[in-house]
Amino acid sequence: MSARHNDLFAHSAAKAAAKKAPLAERMRPRTLDEYVGQTRLLGPGRLLKQISEGQTLPSLILWGPPGCGKTTLAYLLAQTVQAPFVAFSAVLSGVKELRQIVEAAQEQRRLYGKPTTVFVDEIHRFNKAQQDAFLPHVEKGLIVLLGATTENPSFEVIAPLLSRAQVVVLEALSPDDLKLLLRRALQDEERGLGAQRLTADEEALAFLAQHAQGDARVALNTLEVAATLAAQKETSRIDLELAEEAAQHKALLYDKGGEEHYNVISAF
Repeated sequence: MSARHNDLFAHSAAKAAAKKAPLAERMRPRTLDEYVGQTRLLGPGRLLKQISEGQTLPSLILWGPPGCGKTTLAYLLAQTVQAPFVAFSAVLSGVKELRQIVEAAQEQRRLYGKPTTVFVDEIHRFNKAQQDAFLPHVEKGLIVLLGATTENPSFEVIAPLLSRAQVVVLEALSPDDLKLLLRRALQDEERGLGAQRLTADEEALAFLAQHAQGDARVALNTLEVAATLAAQKETSRIDLELAEEAAQHKALLYDKGGEEHYNVISAF
């Protein structure tokens, strides 16, 4: 099989897999213009807006509650500087993988003169050895560190690394933010639920937004359960009763030992 056929097959497989991903993953914003919330940081003249416009990315630690958009924001900010980007798992990766990243970053710096942006989700789960291994490369500017955490970084990140990164505090999304995301998902025919031609009562949207408690992932994945229930009931309308039923189903599905745990835990 030719390389071209291999590429086409891989592209088709990736598209098929993306369609099966949870709604929250499919609806992940692709640009900062699509990003919802955090206007205190992204409004005109604000910190992250200035960073995106200046196309110079400092090391940042994004601290905020689940589902507020930390991971998405990290990816989108990295896009603005058009530099090499690597995701590093604080849970699954160790010093060996970091050495590989550093070697690749050194080659990228030699070829293109740019640092490599390294995104570390759940940076609070880094042990001291991992953090110490990162430190000299952040100091030298070889690596720009983007960390995301739900925990206070002052207690979880070593002082030398913390002093070389700016802590950015993100807030839980407001009910209005969440309703905007829900409406967008209902209308989007490419990545969302638009092909199902569903409508949602205002009461239902308000309930889903309130139920999510600022977490976009919970709001969108509960909406997806509601859409499934609507199809089973052969209705195109999501009313308050159906939204409440979806929330109950979602709570039952959220079992750490089951597959649905992925839907709730996967980063948004």
